[in-house]
Amino acid sequence: MERTGSVNADPGPASDTNGRFTKRRNWAGFWVLGLCNNFAYVVMLSAAHDILIKQETGNATSSTQATLTVGLQGGNSSNSSRYDCNPVSTAAVLLADILPTLVIKLFAPFVIHKMPYGVRVLLCIVMASSSFLLVSFSSAVSMSIIGVIFASFSSGLGELSFLSLTVFYTRDVLEGWGSGTGGAGVAGALLYSGLTQAGLSPRVTLLIMLVVPVFMFISYFFLLVPPSTLPQWRSREAEYAVVGSEERQQLINEPEEEEQHEIPTPVDRSTGPLTITEKLHVIRGLLRFVFPLGVVYFAEYFINQGLMELLYFPNFSLSHAEQYRWYQTLYQIGVLVSRSSLCCFQFRKIWLLSLLQVLNAVLLFFAVLYQFLPNAWLVFVIVLYEGLLGGAAYVNTFYFISKETKDRHREFAMAASSVGDSLGIALAGAVSFPVHRYFCDL
Repeated sequence: MERTGSVNADPGPASDTNGRFTKRRNWAGFWVLGLCNNFAYVVMLSAAHDILIKQETGNATSSTQATLTVGLQGGNSSNSSRYDCNPVSTAAVLLADILPTLVIKLFAPFVIHKMPYGVRVLLCIVMASSSFLLVSFSSAVSMSIIGVIFASFSSGLGELSFLSLTVFYTRDVLEGWGSGTGGAGVAGALLYSGLTQAGLSPRVTLLIMLVVPVFMFISYFFLLVPPSTLPQWRSREAEYAVVGSEERQQLINEPEEEEQHEIPTPVDRSTGPLTITEKLHVIRGLLRFVFPLGVVYFAEYFINQGLMELLYFPNFSLSHAEQYRWYQTLYQIGVLVSRSSLCCFQFRKIWLLSLLQVLNAVLLFFAVLYQFLPNAWLVFVIVLYEGLLGGAAYVNTFYFISKETKDRHREFAMAASSVGDSLGIALAGAVSFPVHRYFCDL
């Protein structure tokens, strides 16, 4: 009796074990991809400016870049403002880093299906590696700026591609991706600061970070277990052509008496590429997700780039530079925690998160204007909470887009909706300029 049915029972547990192992591999693979994709974006600007300080040539451009670096470090520019602030807002650097990403996210979803996933990943790896090399060996301001643009291009292309890639896997990989992108902020800042603090030059530190694109390559091509439906080395159009040919051959081979009961037109239509009309229809349906996400990131980066530098408490135990660094660190910790929370809970009402983030921005705006906060401890709590809201909005937006979008539209929807956060960030950078100037002129 013990042997009865054992032949049929054995494959079940083994198959289940293999399935769990595959899911864990894919989760870990997307975590590493999220970390590597955002890593260069996190560290590139501060590294570029550190390099530029060592390239002082006495010209006006070098002086401007050095002044901007001091601003990023929370220094004073010896102006007559009642605020210890720089005349050049840190939003200038933010715009330089986000605009290439924004352009890619706006236009790439309409044509990116022509490029296979394997080619996209290799392009991201090449661009990220080039950014590290260009900035580390730069001998002119323009060369460093090109390096920053390469990092932005790699990050933008990678984000929309990997979000689209999640539709070929179980939905839990979104949690791995979100957690990895959150970890990039903390890991990137700590690793760069730690290596330079240990005495390594910015150039050597950036060359060490060339290992990050290598990890992306290993994670995508060796750690992930790609499904058979993944268009790895051929475009979506080529895949549709093959599928359509197979379906037409199948219809030809079927008996004639069954053909009169067949209605092949809907099948042919569903396996073809999305038309422009369909894509615009999908985008219209995505607005309920993209708009709240954009508002969250607009308020978030308005705080980070327009107000955070001005939240200085001179009688606090930490210097201005130290206060600014802790603001950024706590913010990144909040993002990491909330982007890793998808396994614990999901929150559908993204509009509520956007409202709470706007309230944060309004509160800190008036705190800068009237200086009523007693010390930095309250700001520490607020920026941690700010990071929690931003990270939660990001992962929940893409989770519910993946869950509520039709199978045929999901891949395009995941790519197109990635523009929401970048658009909010770019608008925040533009608005932060006049706000920062207003406060510094007081």
